[in-house]
Amino acid sequence: MTAEAAGAPRTDLSDLVRQRMQELGLSFRTLADACIDPENPEDGPLWRRSTIDALSKGQRIKAPDFPQLRALAAGLRVPIWQVQEAAGSQFLHIDTVWSADGRVRALVEGFREMSREDQDKVMALMESRRQVRQR
Repeated sequence: MTAEAAGAPRTDLSDLVRQRMQELGLSFRTLADACIDPENPEDGPLWRRSTIDALSKGQRIKAPDFPQLRALAAGLRVPIWQVQEAAGSQFLHIDTVWSADGRVRALVEGFREMSREDQDKVMALMESRRQVRQR
């Protein structure tokens, strides 16, 4: 049984935040100040230092909304899809699964917790969709 199946919390977004903060040499305050939604900069920073601190430690926080995800992506200097995937996994247990060639993507609830057999079925379905789209 995997850690996820045993009920261990997921920390994908928390891990991303810690990793990028370390890579960029950011403090919690600096990151919070940089978390401005590029589509609505007049709203100012959308994250508080204390919330980023809690998130980075894997503590429970309220799931962020889409403007907050855009703001966090800007602050972390990563593409929005990377933050969306991490947040979807951590807060909703929705896994982004890519085909072997990287051309087909599926959002699958609980993919990590599935048996290997069921994961293979999802991958086969994705492959069949890729073949249909190429015709």
